[in-house]
Amino acid sequence: MNMRTISVIISREYMTRVKKKSFLVITFLGPLFFAAMCLLPSLIMFFAKDKAKTVGYLDESGFVSEYLVNTDLVTYFPYQMVDEEQLKVKVNNGDIDAYMIIGVPDSTLNVPVKMASDKSISMDLKESVASQVEDAVEAARIEQTGIEGLSEIMKNIKPSIDIKTSKFSSDGDEKATSTEVTMMISLILSMIIYMFITIFASSVMTSVIEEKSSRVVEVLISSVKSTELMFGKIIGVAGVALTQFLLWILLTGILVGGGMAVMGPKIAQSAQDMTQMTAMPGMDMQGMDMMDTEAVMNAVSQDSELGGILEAVKNINFTELIVAFLIFFVLGYLLYASLFAAIGSAGDNEADTQQLQIPVTLPLLIAFFIAFYAFKAPDSPVVFWGSMIPFTSPIVMLARIPSGDVMLWEYAVSIGLLLLTFVGCAWVSAKIYKVGILMYGKKNSFKDLWRWLRQK
Repeated sequence: MNMRTISVIISREYMTRVKKKSFLVITFLGPLFFAAMCLLPSLIMFFAKDKAKTVGYLDESGFVSEYLVNTDLVTYFPYQMVDEEQLKVKVNNGDIDAYMIIGVPDSTLNVPVKMASDKSISMDLKESVASQVEDAVEAARIEQTGIEGLSEIMKNIKPSIDIKTSKFSSDGDEKATSTEVTMMISLILSMIIYMFITIFASSVMTSVIEEKSSRVVEVLISSVKSTELMFGKIIGVAGVALTQFLLWILLTGILVGGGMAVMGPKIAQSAQDMTQMTAMPGMDMQGMDMMDTEAVMNAVSQDSELGGILEAVKNINFTELIVAFLIFFVLGYLLYASLFAAIGSAGDNEADTQQLQIPVTLPLLIAFFIAFYAFKAPDSPVVFWGSMIPFTSPIVMLARIPSGDVMLWEYAVSIGLLLLTFVGCAWVSAKIYKVGILMYGKKNSFKDLWRWLRQK
């Protein structure tokens, strides 16, 4: 093969695709999408707050009302000597947003509760009210037992377990880890590399079919060898993919960094305000004894959990992730692109190649499903061998890496097997491509591909 000829084909494929409007649109819209996915949870937490509601209630139990404490979500208005119809009128007149009727308790002190409004009751409001009613019933049951100090005893008995995970190396260096962070990064990397390999490898097949159906390939073959055309096309599209990927990383990093710089302080202040608002009503209305200590402790626990997650993210080796992604993406793409190029040469249109695509796309799907379990058990036999077998390793290995349990020899074996498999598949595909690219008017099968492969 003439390397100068291949370089010309690579340049042609690269420049033709990079100059397309679709490439520019996807390149600049992709980071917006990824940045939105990263910032969306924070934006939802900041903006999606339920408005404070006023709830009028009729307490027939005789003990629940003293536990109903105003919060940032709900303000209670007690009513006496009213019926349900009168409460509905107050809702319709706008005096209250909803009403609640707390019924007579049964023998176990359970109380029936009915909430109604002219609009749907939000989940946050329902859970807030339910929590306070449950506290009232629990307190009444404790009082009914007549055991002095039972409430304090139960609080002391109830455990609060916070498991912090870490990983230490042979030299004793210990770093915090987080299963949740590992899971998210594994899933994100698996989806991205699956999407990249599928999209760009398929685009090689589409390009081959277009040139074949338009008879442009006949002109090209008169000037260059078929194998040079195939490898030039594959490498040219690989350059486009890498360019797009690096631009996505750069632009997404800029957008996410800028978004967090702007929204971060506001979100932190909002979370702090919500914690303070949760605690203050109990102090103002019922005193320290009635303060929702459980809510405050939950807030503290959440802050601690958030700190652990941030520490785990900081300890992730993102340089290793990016380098591994580039290596496994390039090799995985070359492997599947060579197979898709051979498939494209065997048909005059995409409909003719659908049957031939199934054996090629099936390993990608299997790898994608294995990757969903990689964060749970990264050293399990299925995940381990999935990261070694060349047809599944590009996706499964990327899902294993965030756990930090991949040894250097495993990298070497996986990459070596993937490289050797690509060389073998490229040789097979080149033989099929050389014959199939000039075959017209027939829907070819695997039997035909096998015959072309055996031709000298």
